[in-house]
Amino acid sequence: MTVPILICDDSTFAQKQMARALPEDWDVQVSFANNGAEGVKALKQGKGKIVFLDLNMPVMDGYEVLQSIRTDNMECKVIVVSGDIQPDAYRRVMELGALEFIKKPIDREEVIRVLDKCGLRQQAVIDVSVFDGYKEIANVAMGRAAALLARLLDCFVIMPIPIVNVLEVSELRMMLENVGENENISAVCQGFIGNGIAGEALLIFHEASFADIAELMKHEGEIDDLVQQELLMDMASILIGALLKGIADQLDANFSQSHPTVLGQHVKINDLLKRGVGRWKKTLTIELGYSIENRNIKSDLLLLFTEDSIPRLTELVAYVME
Repeated sequence: MTVPILICDDSTFAQKQMARALPEDWDVQVSFANNGAEGVKALKQGKGKIVFLDLNMPVMDGYEVLQSIRTDNMECKVIVVSGDIQPDAYRRVMELGALEFIKKPIDREEVIRVLDKCGLRQQAVIDVSVFDGYKEIANVAMGRAAALLARLLDCFVIMPIPIVNVLEVSELRMMLENVGENENISAVCQGFIGNGIAGEALLIFHEASFADIAELMKHEGEIDDLVQQELLMDMASILIGALLKGIADQLDANFSQSHPTVLGQHVKINDLLKRGVGRWKKTLTIELGYSIENRNIKSDLLLLFTEDSIPRLTELVAYVME
């Protein structure tokens, strides 16, 4: 996966020096900006997932660029490269969200050290065959979870094909919006970690599902908010627990799970996003949809693996595929 790099410096000499200091084996596409205003424009065009930013520039300096990135919530990671090595300059840029500070003149070994320290050379490169591996492992795990649900509820669970993607935050938001559409939903999330892998499971139930769920789970009486929450937590425990165990068993891994948390009840998906579901950055996403035959029950279960987990997860999947 090619990484877009932006070098923002008013010195052409410094731009070339910075470009030459990048690792030779790093798959990047480098763009240049001659001042902060050009830099912000390039970022809005998607030309800089990683930015090497000078501080002293005309039109718009580096501090103003950092402030603009923060104000506009731009998805990029910034390393400041400057000859201004005052302690206050370092403090200010770090407070504004910079990852690290490299002093000029640029030293290639220092650039590589900083990139590795910040984990920026870890690329989420997943070929087609490994994607197929993810799908097959998810499919087997999903089958186990569906079998457990079918036994407990005495029903037939309809399973679709798992959808696997590596998504940026904006793409993840769009996917969640499509899942929720315009109806009210309720959602539970549960974190998991183990064997160098971390992530969250997000279970979304569509509002009309609860009457049928209550009937299948032999609940009698009124279905108020508390009952719906209990049903939601029970279903989350069954589906998320069985799915994660199914994946862990196939990868010879062990996942520790946090306590499930109700993110919202009777809300629109956009309200859910405002409450923190949009906090994920780039993520490997496995989307699974469950429905039950002859019942108005529809749920979406998403596994969201952190970007840092992707290399280890890919390694385990590739090993299973051998």
